[in-house]
Amino acid sequence: MSRLHCLDTASSQLYTVRDWLRFAVSAFNEAKLSFGHGSASAYDEAAYLILHVLHLPLDTLNPFLDARLTANEKEALLELLHQRIEKRIPAAYLTSEAWLGDFHFYVDPRVIVPRSFIAELIREQFSPWIAEAESIRDVLDLCTGSGCLAILAAHAFPDAIVDAVDISAAALEVAQRNTTEYGLDSRVHLIESDLFSSLKGRQYDLIISNPPYVDAPSMDTLPPEYLHEPRLALGSGDDGLDATRKILEQAARYLKPDGLLIVEIGHNRSVLEVAYPELPFVWLEVSAGNEFVFLLRREDLD
Repeated sequence: MSRLHCLDTASSQLYTVRDWLRFAVSAFNEAKLSFGHGSASAYDEAAYLILHVLHLPLDTLNPFLDARLTANEKEALLELLHQRIEKRIPAAYLTSEAWLGDFHFYVDPRVIVPRSFIAELIREQFSPWIAEAESIRDVLDLCTGSGCLAILAAHAFPDAIVDAVDISAAALEVAQRNTTEYGLDSRVHLIESDLFSSLKGRQYDLIISNPPYVDAPSMDTLPPEYLHEPRLALGSGDDGLDATRKILEQAARYLKPDGLLIVEIGHNRSVLEVAYPELPFVWLEVSAGNEFVFLLRREDLD
Protein backbone atom coordinates (compact mmCIF):
# COMPACT_ATOMS: atom_id res chain seq x y z
CA MET A 1 0.00 0.00 0.00
CA SER A 2 1.45 3.39 -0.98
CA ARG A 3 2.23 5.98 1.66
CA LEU A 4 -0.24 8.34 -0.05
CA HIS A 5 -3.05 5.77 0.26
CA CYS A 6 -2.12 5.18 3.90
CA LEU A 7 -2.55 8.89 4.61
CA ASP A 8 -5.97 8.97 3.00
CA THR A 9 -7.12 5.84 4.81
CA ALA A 10 -5.83 6.94 8.21
CA SER A 11 -7.51 10.33 8.10
CA SER A 12 -10.93 8.80 8.72
CA GLN A 13 -9.61 7.22 11.92
CA LEU A 14 -7.96 10.32 13.37
CA TYR A 15 -10.08 12.62 15.50
CA THR A 16 -8.10 14.71 17.98
CA VAL A 17 -5.00 16.88 17.83
CA ARG A 18 -3.26 14.14 19.80
CA ASP A 19 -4.24 11.56 17.17
CA TRP A 20 -2.96 13.70 14.30
CA LEU A 21 0.24 14.59 16.12
CA ARG A 22 1.11 10.97 16.77
CA PHE A 23 0.22 9.98 13.22
CA ALA A 24 2.20 12.82 11.61
CA VAL A 25 5.32 12.08 13.66
CA SER A 26 5.13 8.41 12.68
CA ALA A 27 4.57 9.27 9.01
CA PHE A 28 7.48 11.75 8.96
CA ASN A 29 9.82 9.22 10.57
CA GLU A 30 8.71 6.45 8.20
CA ALA A 31 9.33 8.73 5.22
CA LYS A 32 12.79 9.66 6.58
CA LEU A 33 12.21 13.34 6.05
CA SER A 34 15.06 15.79 6.48
CA PHE A 35 14.63 18.72 8.86
CA GLY A 36 16.56 21.94 9.30
CA HIS A 37 14.28 24.58 7.79
CA GLY A 38 12.99 25.85 11.10
CA SER A 39 12.24 22.53 12.81
CA ALA A 40 14.77 20.14 14.29
CA SER A 41 12.68 16.97 14.52
CA ALA A 42 9.60 15.15 13.25
CA TYR A 43 7.75 16.06 16.45
CA ASP A 44 8.52 19.79 16.20
CA GLU A 45 7.49 19.94 12.57
CA ALA A 46 4.29 17.93 13.06
CA ALA A 47 3.28 20.16 15.96
CA TYR A 48 4.05 23.28 13.92
CA LEU A 49 1.97 22.20 10.92
CA ILE A 50 -0.98 21.16 13.06
CA LEU A 51 -0.98 24.44 15.02
CA HIS A 52 -0.63 26.42 11.78
CA VAL A 53 -3.62 24.71 10.15
CA LEU A 54 -5.75 25.19 13.27
CA HIS A 55 -4.73 28.87 13.61
CA LEU A 56 -3.51 28.27 17.15
CA PRO A 57 -0.58 29.93 18.94
CA LEU A 58 2.61 28.19 17.87
CA ASP A 59 3.87 27.91 21.43
CA THR A 60 0.67 26.41 22.86
CA LEU A 61 -0.05 22.76 22.11
CA ASN A 62 -0.97 20.93 25.33
CA PRO A 63 -4.34 22.63 26.05
CA PHE A 64 -5.62 21.53 22.64
CA LEU A 65 -4.37 17.93 22.48
CA ASP A 66 -7.81 16.43 23.06
CA ALA A 67 -9.69 18.85 20.81
CA ARG A 68 -11.32 17.29 17.74
CA LEU A 69 -10.63 18.55 14.23
CA THR A 70 -13.46 19.55 11.91
CA ALA A 71 -13.77 17.95 8.49
CA ASN A 72 -12.34 21.06 6.81
CA GLU A 73 -9.41 21.15 9.22
CA LYS A 74 -8.66 17.49 8.55
CA GLU A 75 -8.71 18.11 4.81
CA ALA A 76 -6.35 21.09 5.08
CA LEU A 77 -3.93 19.24 7.33
CA LEU A 78 -3.99 16.13 5.18
CA GLU A 79 -3.06 18.23 2.14
CA LEU A 80 -0.04 19.69 3.96
CA LEU A 81 1.08 16.23 5.04
CA HIS A 82 0.78 15.01 1.43
CA GLN A 83 2.96 17.88 0.22
CA ARG A 84 5.51 17.46 3.00
CA ILE A 85 5.87 13.68 2.64
CA GLU A 86 5.33 13.00 -1.06
CA LYS A 87 7.05 16.08 -2.50
CA ARG A 88 9.46 16.73 0.39
CA ILE A 89 8.58 20.43 0.36
CA PRO A 90 9.97 22.26 3.43
CA ALA A 91 7.29 23.21 5.91
CA ALA A 92 8.18 26.91 5.60
CA TYR A 93 7.22 26.87 1.92
CA LEU A 94 3.98 25.06 2.71
CA THR A 95 2.95 27.72 5.22
CA SER A 96 4.73 30.67 3.54
CA GLU A 97 6.26 31.68 6.84
CA ALA A 98 9.51 31.38 8.75
CA TRP A 99 10.62 32.59 12.14
CA LEU A 100 13.89 33.92 13.53
CA GLY A 101 13.32 34.37 17.24
CA ASP A 102 10.25 36.58 17.64
CA PHE A 103 10.43 37.84 14.04
CA HIS A 104 8.12 36.40 11.39
CA PHE A 105 8.90 36.50 7.66
CA TYR A 106 7.07 35.65 4.47
CA VAL A 107 8.99 33.08 2.40
CA ASP A 108 8.51 31.15 -0.82
CA PRO A 109 10.86 29.21 -3.15
CA ARG A 110 12.37 32.45 -4.50
CA VAL A 111 14.48 32.59 -1.31
CA ILE A 112 16.15 30.12 1.03
CA VAL A 113 14.36 29.50 4.29
CA PRO A 114 15.84 31.86 6.95
CA ARG A 115 18.07 30.01 9.42
CA SER A 116 21.22 32.09 9.84
CA PHE A 117 23.23 31.97 13.06
CA ILE A 118 23.92 35.67 12.53
CA ALA A 119 20.38 36.33 13.75
CA GLU A 120 21.44 35.22 17.24
CA LEU A 121 24.34 37.68 17.20
CA ILE A 122 22.19 40.56 15.95
CA ARG A 123 19.84 40.07 18.90
CA GLU A 124 22.85 40.73 21.17
CA GLN A 125 23.85 43.72 19.00
CA PHE A 126 27.18 41.95 18.42
CA SER A 127 28.26 42.61 21.98
CA PRO A 128 31.06 43.08 22.99
CA TRP A 129 32.39 43.86 19.53
CA ILE A 130 30.01 46.81 19.21
CA ALA A 131 30.03 48.88 22.40
CA GLU A 132 27.11 51.20 21.57
CA ALA A 133 24.28 50.46 19.16
CA GLU A 134 23.97 54.21 18.47
CA SER A 135 27.42 54.17 16.85
CA ILE A 136 26.14 52.03 13.97
CA ARG A 137 24.74 54.31 11.25
CA ASP A 138 25.35 52.37 8.03
CA VAL A 139 24.85 48.61 7.68
CA LEU A 140 25.20 46.34 4.66
CA ASP A 141 23.52 42.94 4.43
CA LEU A 142 25.08 41.03 1.52
CA CYS A 143 23.02 38.18 0.02
CA THR A 144 19.92 39.36 1.87
CA GLY A 145 17.47 36.81 0.40
CA SER A 146 14.18 37.32 2.25
CA GLY A 147 15.57 40.43 3.93
CA CYS A 148 15.45 38.79 7.34
CA LEU A 149 18.89 39.81 8.61
CA ALA A 150 18.51 43.35 7.24
CA ILE A 151 15.22 43.70 9.13
CA LEU A 152 16.74 42.33 12.33
CA ALA A 153 19.67 44.73 11.95
CA ALA A 154 17.33 47.68 11.48
CA HIS A 155 15.62 46.80 14.77
CA ALA A 156 18.89 46.19 16.63
CA PHE A 157 20.47 49.44 15.40
CA PRO A 158 17.62 51.98 15.34
CA ASP A 159 19.82 54.84 14.07
CA ALA A 160 21.11 52.86 11.09
CA ILE A 161 20.28 52.81 7.41
CA VAL A 162 20.55 49.27 6.05
CA ASP A 163 21.45 48.41 2.46
CA ALA A 164 20.10 44.92 1.66
CA VAL A 165 21.80 43.45 -1.42
CA ASP A 166 21.05 40.38 -3.50
CA ILE A 167 21.93 39.24 -7.00
CA SER A 168 18.41 37.84 -7.43
CA ALA A 169 15.64 40.24 -8.43
CA ALA A 170 13.12 37.56 -7.46
CA ALA A 171 14.57 37.32 -3.96
CA LEU A 172 14.38 41.09 -3.59
CA GLU A 173 10.65 40.94 -4.33
CA VAL A 174 10.26 38.75 -1.26
CA ALA A 175 12.52 41.04 0.76
CA GLN A 176 10.40 44.02 -0.29
CA ARG A 177 7.27 42.33 1.02
CA ASN A 178 8.91 41.68 4.38
CA THR A 179 10.46 45.14 4.61
CA THR A 180 7.12 46.79 3.92
CA GLU A 181 5.34 44.58 6.45
CA TYR A 182 7.75 45.80 9.14
CA GLY A 183 7.35 49.44 8.08
CA LEU A 184 11.03 49.76 7.19
CA ASP A 185 10.91 50.97 3.60
CA SER A 186 12.57 54.25 4.57
CA ARG A 187 15.44 52.56 6.42
CA VAL A 188 16.08 49.29 4.54
CA HIS A 189 17.15 49.94 0.97
CA LEU A 190 16.96 46.95 -1.39
CA ILE A 191 19.65 46.84 -4.07
CA GLU A 192 20.10 44.33 -6.88
CA SER A 193 23.83 43.68 -7.01
CA ASP A 194 26.37 40.89 -7.42
CA LEU A 195 27.93 41.36 -3.98
CA PHE A 196 29.63 44.81 -4.00
CA SER A 197 29.36 45.50 -7.74
CA SER A 198 26.62 48.17 -7.46
CA LEU A 199 27.87 49.77 -4.24
CA LYS A 200 30.77 51.88 -5.46
CA GLY A 201 31.59 54.77 -3.14
CA ARG A 202 29.54 53.46 -0.21
CA GLN A 203 31.04 52.65 3.17
CA TYR A 204 29.59 50.93 6.22
CA ASP A 205 30.13 50.59 9.95
CA LEU A 206 28.99 46.97 9.73
CA ILE A 207 28.81 44.43 6.92
CA ILE A 208 26.98 41.16 7.59
CA SER A 209 26.59 38.31 5.16
CA ASN A 210 25.16 34.82 5.00
CA PRO A 211 26.41 34.05 1.48
CA PRO A 212 26.21 30.76 -0.44
CA TYR A 213 28.72 28.37 1.14
CA VAL A 214 27.80 24.76 0.29
CA ASP A 215 30.69 22.94 -1.42
CA ALA A 216 30.25 20.89 -4.59
CA PRO A 217 30.33 17.42 -2.98
CA SER A 218 27.67 18.49 -0.47
CA MET A 219 25.52 20.03 -3.20
CA ASP A 220 25.49 16.64 -4.94
CA THR A 221 24.14 14.91 -1.84
CA LEU A 222 21.65 17.45 -0.47
CA PRO A 223 18.40 15.97 0.88
CA PRO A 224 15.36 16.55 -1.38
CA GLU A 225 14.05 19.33 0.89
CA TYR A 226 17.01 21.55 0.03
CA LEU A 227 16.48 21.08 -3.71
CA HIS A 228 13.36 23.23 -3.42
CA GLU A 229 15.56 26.19 -2.47
CA PRO A 230 17.35 28.37 -5.07
CA ARG A 231 20.66 26.69 -5.93
CA LEU A 232 22.14 30.14 -6.48
CA ALA A 233 21.73 30.79 -2.75
CA LEU A 234 23.33 27.51 -1.65
CA GLY A 235 26.32 26.40 -3.75
CA SER A 236 29.57 28.35 -3.95
CA GLY A 237 32.14 26.47 -6.00
CA ASP A 238 34.17 23.37 -5.35
CA ASP A 239 35.08 24.21 -1.76
CA GLY A 240 32.11 26.42 -0.88
CA LEU A 241 34.24 29.57 -0.60
CA ASP A 242 33.80 31.32 -3.95
CA ALA A 243 31.50 34.02 -2.56
CA THR A 244 33.46 34.34 0.68
CA ARG A 245 36.70 34.90 -1.25
CA LYS A 246 35.16 37.79 -3.15
CA ILE A 247 33.85 39.29 0.07
CA LEU A 248 37.27 39.08 1.73
CA GLU A 249 39.01 40.57 -1.30
CA GLN A 250 36.70 43.59 -1.56
CA ALA A 251 35.22 44.30 1.86
CA ALA A 252 37.94 46.68 3.10
CA ARG A 253 36.98 49.25 0.45
CA TYR A 254 33.42 49.31 1.76
CA LEU A 255 34.15 49.46 5.49
CA LYS A 256 34.65 52.63 7.47
CA PRO A 257 37.67 52.82 9.80
CA ASP A 258 37.13 50.30 12.63
CA GLY A 259 34.23 48.82 10.64
CA LEU A 260 33.30 45.16 11.16
CA LEU A 261 32.80 42.32 8.69
CA ILE A 262 30.74 39.36 9.97
CA VAL A 263 30.21 36.36 7.68
CA GLU A 264 28.61 32.93 8.08
CA ILE A 265 30.41 30.10 6.27
CA GLY A 266 28.77 26.84 7.34
CA HIS A 267 31.23 24.00 7.98
CA ASN A 268 34.12 25.61 6.11
CA ARG A 269 36.22 26.96 9.00
CA SER A 270 39.22 24.69 8.48
CA VAL A 271 39.24 25.24 4.71
CA LEU A 272 39.03 29.01 5.17
CA GLU A 273 41.83 29.14 7.73
CA VAL A 274 44.12 27.15 5.43
CA ALA A 275 43.28 29.47 2.52
CA TYR A 276 43.89 32.66 4.56
CA PRO A 277 46.50 31.87 7.24
CA GLU A 278 47.40 35.55 7.55
CA LEU A 279 43.92 36.72 8.56
CA PRO A 280 43.14 36.90 12.32
CA PHE A 281 39.65 35.42 12.17
CA VAL A 282 37.60 35.81 15.33
CA TRP A 283 35.10 32.95 15.54
CA LEU A 284 31.90 34.05 17.22
CA GLU A 285 30.00 31.83 19.62
CA VAL A 286 26.51 30.82 18.48
CA SER A 287 24.12 28.09 19.63
CA ALA A 288 25.87 25.48 17.47
CA GLY A 289 29.41 26.38 18.54
CA ASN A 290 32.17 28.69 17.37
CA GLU A 291 32.96 27.38 13.89
CA PHE A 292 30.31 28.97 11.71
CA VAL A 293 30.55 32.78 11.87
CA PHE A 294 33.73 34.87 11.72
CA LEU A 295 34.47 38.51 12.47
CA LEU A 296 37.20 40.69 10.98
CA ARG A 297 37.92 44.39 11.34
CA ARG A 298 38.67 46.60 8.37
CA GLU A 299 42.23 46.95 9.63
CA ASP A 300 42.63 43.16 9.54
CA LEU A 301 41.68 43.15 5.86
CA ASP A 302 44.01 46.03 4.97
